[in-house]
Amino acid sequence: MASLFRDRALGLSKRDSFSFSSSSSTAAAAAAASPSSATSRFMPAANSTALSPLPSPFGDLTSTLSDSDIRSSAYEIFLSANRSSASKPLTYIPSSNSSNSPSNSTTNGNSTANLQRSLTSAAASKMKKALGMRSSSSKKSSDSHNSTPGGKLKKPVTIGELMRVQMRVSEAADSRIRRGLLRISAGQVGRRTELTVLPLELLQQFKASDFTDQQEYEAWQKRNLRMLEAGLLLHPHTPLEKANTAAQRLRQIIHAALDRPIETGRNNESMQVLRTTVIALASRTVDGAPFECHWADGLPLNLRLYETLLEACFDVNDETAIVEEVDEIMELVKKTWGVLGLNQTLHNLCFTWVLFNRYVATGQVENDLLRAADSQLAEVAKDAKVTKDSIYSTVLSSTLTAMMGWAEKRLLAYHETFDSGNIDLMESIVSVGVLAAKILVEDISNEYRRRRKNEVDVALSRIDTYIRSSLRTAFAQRMEKADSSRRASRNQPNPLPVLAILAKDVGELAIKEKDTFSPILKIWHPFAAGVAVATLHACYGNELKQYISGIAELTPDAVQILRAADKLEKDLVQIAVEDSVDSDDGGKAIIREMPPYEAEGVIANMVKLWIKTRIDRLKEWVDRNLQQEVWNPRANQEGCAPSAVEVLRIVDETLEAFFLLPIPMHPALLPDLVTGLDKCLQYYATKAKSGCGSRSIYIPTMPALTRCTTGTKFQWKKKEKAVASQKRNPQVATVNGDSSNTVPQLCVRINTLHKIRMELEVLEKRIITLLRNCESAHVEDFSNGVGKTFEITPATCIEAVQQLSEGVAYKIVFQDLSHVLWDYLYVGELSSSRIEPFLQELEKNLTIVADTVHERVRTRLIADVMRASFDGFFLVLLAGGPTRAFSKQDSSMIEDDFKSLKDLFWANGDGLPDDVIDKFSTTAREVLPLLRMESEALIERFRRLTLETYGSSAKARLPLPPTSGQWDPNEPNTLLRVLCYRNDETATKFLKKTYNLPKKL
Repeated sequence: MASLFRDRALGLSKRDSFSFSSSSSTAAAAAAASPSSATSRFMPAANSTALSPLPSPFGDLTSTLSDSDIRSSAYEIFLSANRSSASKPLTYIPSSNSSNSPSNSTTNGNSTANLQRSLTSAAASKMKKALGMRSSSSKKSSDSHNSTPGGKLKKPVTIGELMRVQMRVSEAADSRIRRGLLRISAGQVGRRTELTVLPLELLQQFKASDFTDQQEYEAWQKRNLRMLEAGLLLHPHTPLEKANTAAQRLRQIIHAALDRPIETGRNNESMQVLRTTVIALASRTVDGAPFECHWADGLPLNLRLYETLLEACFDVNDETAIVEEVDEIMELVKKTWGVLGLNQTLHNLCFTWVLFNRYVATGQVENDLLRAADSQLAEVAKDAKVTKDSIYSTVLSSTLTAMMGWAEKRLLAYHETFDSGNIDLMESIVSVGVLAAKILVEDISNEYRRRRKNEVDVALSRIDTYIRSSLRTAFAQRMEKADSSRRASRNQPNPLPVLAILAKDVGELAIKEKDTFSPILKIWHPFAAGVAVATLHACYGNELKQYISGIAELTPDAVQILRAADKLEKDLVQIAVEDSVDSDDGGKAIIREMPPYEAEGVIANMVKLWIKTRIDRLKEWVDRNLQQEVWNPRANQEGCAPSAVEVLRIVDETLEAFFLLPIPMHPALLPDLVTGLDKCLQYYATKAKSGCGSRSIYIPTMPALTRCTTGTKFQWKKKEKAVASQKRNPQVATVNGDSSNTVPQLCVRINTLHKIRMELEVLEKRIITLLRNCESAHVEDFSNGVGKTFEITPATCIEAVQQLSEGVAYKIVFQDLSHVLWDYLYVGELSSSRIEPFLQELEKNLTIVADTVHERVRTRLIADVMRASFDGFFLVLLAGGPTRAFSKQDSSMIEDDFKSLKDLFWANGDGLPDDVIDKFSTTAREVLPLLRMESEALIERFRRLTLETYGSSAKARLPLPPTSGQWDPNEPNTLLRVLCYRNDETATKFLKKTYNLPKKL
């Protein structure tokens, strides 16, 4: 066989041209000496199509293997697999003698006989006929293998020679491969081809002297090494273990050889090491069968090699044509299955992909290829039902996904893809997409297998998707066209409205769908036309509703549109009924998809527009009036804002006006109105509380530690500074400036929010009354309460009252009374800076609060003031800065002062309840006793708690505990702050020694 692939000029005799003897070396040398000539003889014609294939579904190979590398290795495997299994030399038998000498034909086996067949005797391809492909004309077949730049006509004269041309292999390379295979065959008599690691054997057969130059030799060696790497390391048949020493050794050998070529040939030490390593990896046990050779049968390498061989069925000079000799070529290509680990099932799948991919890659001009792919896919469907191999399923899934993805890009908008000129192609593309989807769902999907097959009709589902998607796209295009027609006729008298034009266009589109596309799609979907018109009905209905929602009354244009819509609807329903006449339900399912364009929907949209207008006006009113609101405590007897009284009145009037509308759907639209009013009132509540401050704004930032040198000062927020700070901070900006943030005005805001929450309950009862008097209401409309309650405003009001209450409390203590709390309390001599001045000022503010705030929220606000006062008291004691120092003897006066503070809020039983006062006094009961403790005891307790907190790491040096802001006798930072303000020698020495704090306060 070795001499069958040599490309000879037609003028030479066959004996001289194809006999394998010592002259073959001379021929090879001559070819190598003139590479340009050899190359020109196998190159395709200059007008060959530039392929644009789809991404391979078989997986990614290493980027170091080019398409040319894959093709060269595939050709080597092809030659090796088709060499004679006997020990006879590979000789050529002329066609004139083969018929008269059957003994010669059988000597070299069937493969060799096929390779030797003369091309001129090839019959029409049975495979092409089976795939539904036309046979090429004799002229086309003859011309397809012509071509040298010099204009000399030549063509392959055997199947083997044709394969060399198809694979784009030069004469020099072909001659070298044949020599190597003969040498390998001589050394391995009787050994099966699939038991040979071909790249390894070829590396051992050749040296640099066998090539025209060193560069060609190095490229050849690198290709074979990379092929070994791909087959044994990157894509092995069985995954390698990480600790596989042979794999590590081969990886090192290959990487070293890629940098510096190794010496090849027989009896070479480096080759022996390579051979030992490769054989160890290739001859692994698989499924209990030892001594099998696996070097090129792992995914995706084997499929990529086989794909390359199958691509040789396409004429090198006409990328869209399969050669007439495809039957013989395919018979020889299948001989590689043993090496590549393939079978008929994988062949069917791979060949399907090759046909399909070639159709796509060549610009989709040869429809025979698509039909052939579709026909071959039917074979794949049969295989998929009986083959449950996981590897096959993986390849099958990725291949079908790629094919289905390509098909669906065209089918999801088939109005753009097909017209009267190519409508015959649509059936094949639909068949490919549907069949691929069926295999993916029915034979691969585990979810499908768990369900009864009659529950899912994959074909019908996919066609349904194609129809709906394509019709939606076509409808959008008709909309653009109608809009253009409207603009063009703008200056004409009484131009048609856009939706009227669109109704006419959609009707024409429905007729085209029924006459052109539905007959084809009906093969897979019995109600294709019905689904199409139902989709168009929905698309137009959406546009119609959108139009009507934007009008306030029925204008002439609106009437014209509604009449056009009515006619369109009747036409669409008629098509749906005709299409479904043979269905079990008489077309009811399709008709249910086409809800009528009812007048009630028009009314409902108009009412919704009315509601929206009222709500928008109310929101504008809220904005305008809140900007003018001054929050005057004396504005009315309830002590709330006049704007709140007015907004509640408007809400009540809006509800009454709604129930006076002459419509039959008050209960259905009431939730829309209540939701809008609810949002407006929530908006009012949110704006009323915004910019009024909160606890976090007024309470000072806690310093890390307050024992510091004289001259530093804790940054307390004084009143005038806080005001300036708020002006700079957008988070504390107010609706009407800082002048609306006095304590009485903040109390009015609290009253206002409380009133709104209370009035909502009244409004809800009024809604029920109005609903009961409504003629269109039913018992369930007002019994279930849905849509008649205000859901978000009450919670907003509660949250706002809480925030404002805390804000007022901390504003009074930390801003308004900072001059008697921070600047006076316990500054200097303790006996002359007691708490009485603070209590007097605090009592004045409590009187204002009591006189202004509604009694239902008064207790809450006073409790917040008490909590803020307690926080301020302890901030002075534990973070008061260098102007304060306490001795153990001062503790009794401090405790008396705190008791006086509590008594202010108790007010001889007329103030806050005892349990509320006790709840907020917990910190005082726990922390104040620390002031009575001896310094030594405090220090010892501080050490113990610190060690418990930080563990053994604190033994060498006590860490400085962080400031938490939560005072607790069992918290190290609290104890440390008591020590920092302890005015005695023991505390000073401890702090100096432990933390190097200043000796003096």
